[in-house]
Amino acid sequence: MTITGLVHVNINCSDFERSKSFYEMLGFRHAYPVPPTNTPEVAAAVGMPPYRVNGALFILPTATGHLMLDLLEWQEPTDPTPPYPHLYHLGIARIALSSDDLDGDMARLQAEGVEFLSAPASVTLEGQPTTRFVCFKDPDGTILELVQTDRP
Repeated sequence: MTITGLVHVNINCSDFERSKSFYEMLGFRHAYPVPPTNTPEVAAAVGMPPYRVNGALFILPTATGHLMLDLLEWQEPTDPTPPYPHLYHLGIARIALSSDDLDGDMARLQAEGVEFLSAPASVTLEGQPTTRFVCFKDPDGTILELVQTDRP
């Protein structure tokens, strides 16, 4: 294998403009629009019939390394089913984002009315610094996580 990194994470949403505002509040910036339709080959490559979508690729300019989101509102076909009722389902469960100020970031999210799953928790793995984290939901219920690791 010659995998060299992560290209992007795709998050589907029910309202592109609402989710765009949410992810911009987190620090992501619009980088490239996604074409509203594409070739039959592109649709087949992602296992879909021909489609219509409203979306864009977003980058996190403050990230160490490369972090890009592919934020998509599927217009045709569409499925309004919520993402998942819990984190123990199969498949991708949440996206963890690094924070240098967990308490400050939480205060900003709380001021914006963001729903948290609980208060922050701490984890210490053997020989590693303590990590504090908290999980919260985006406007459609996709679970995100903020993680702050103590500096040695």
